[in-house]
Amino acid sequence: MKKETTMKSKLYFLSFITATILFISCKTASKLYEKGNYDEAVELAAKKLQKDPNDSKLRNIIESSYKYAVEDHESRIRNNSESSNELKWEWMYNEYAALQKMYDAIRKVPAIFELIHPTDYSTYMITYGEKAGDVRFDRGLSFMQGYNKKSYQNAYREFQVAERFKPGNRDIVLKMNEAYEYAVTNVVILPLEENNGFRFSSYASSYESLDDKLLRDLQYNAGNEFVKFFSDRDARNREIRVDQVVDMRLATLNVGHYYDDRSTRKVSKEVVIKEIVYRPDSIVREYGKVYATITTTRRTMHSDALMQVNVRDADGGWLWSDNFSANHSWTTEFATYTGDARALSESDKQLIDRRQEQAPNEQEVIRCLMDEINNNASYRIRNYFIR
Repeated sequence: MKKETTMKSKLYFLSFITATILFISCKTASKLYEKGNYDEAVELAAKKLQKDPNDSKLRNIIESSYKYAVEDHESRIRNNSESSNELKWEWMYNEYAALQKMYDAIRKVPAIFELIHPTDYSTYMITYGEKAGDVRFDRGLSFMQGYNKKSYQNAYREFQVAERFKPGNRDIVLKMNEAYEYAVTNVVILPLEENNGFRFSSYASSYESLDDKLLRDLQYNAGNEFVKFFSDRDARNREIRVDQVVDMRLATLNVGHYYDDRSTRKVSKEVVIKEIVYRPDSIVREYGKVYATITTTRRTMHSDALMQVNVRDADGGWLWSDNFSANHSWTTEFATYTGDARALSESDKQLIDRRQEQAPNEQEVIRCLMDEINNNASYRIRNYFIR
């Protein structure tokens, strides 16, 4: 009996949830209808009617919404057809696409499909899609006559839109690829130059060289679809047209030596230096001062680097330049003492017990400097080509 009661409770609960969802759905579709959002009201009502095709409120909402939506779209289609704007075919296509979207939504609910008898606008979409694609293609051809990067970029975008209206069209695809080849700026990143006999690549066994890392960062995130970065070798092997060149020179690289700054201070403390025990409950303590001398060593090391970057055109003409600096500082502190350990405070003991740190080696310092330069350079070079 208890099991049967539990089962009934679950059924009542599920029924309540279902009814609540349907009520909310109906209310939401009704609000969309009242606000004049007829397309959305149709789509939402159709989705909910898949679960309950007999919901009378939703049936009334979808029927009225579809009627008014069709009237609105057909009115805009008539107005657009009288426009002299060359993009009118595209506007009309978009209206038919919206109508077709409602048709597809209603078609998923056979009972509602029979009630409304929506119109299939797919043939209109094909017709006006062809016209819209042709217009965009012709606009692209016109832009191609500008014979400059900006006009080729505009042409490429026009061909992109045309290809969406006429997917896979061979003529459009060929022209789109041609426009992109002319629109793109091919940038070659030259290897980092040596300076004063310093061979940066001698550290390549432990980390990648700066120019390789910089190139990879820029290729991964160029920030501009019309800018492509190549290494000098890659551009030569692939016979890439070079539009601009980035040359880099490591002007300075100073890996410092550590310097010690020592300071001495004397400390003292009053402590028990003698105890006389007469009996367990009678102890006489004699106090006196003890002394110690603490020598604190502060060890520091500073390194820096400077890289100069120039951007030139294919003929060697200067376009842009910038300097990128990096600094690396390291410091540690430790202490020794002479005298009586009892004079030391707890903080003195901690400093004295501290293990002496080894200064970073040259390779580690250079890696840190080059990472900092790379981060700054990739950001600012990218911004230059985004502008």
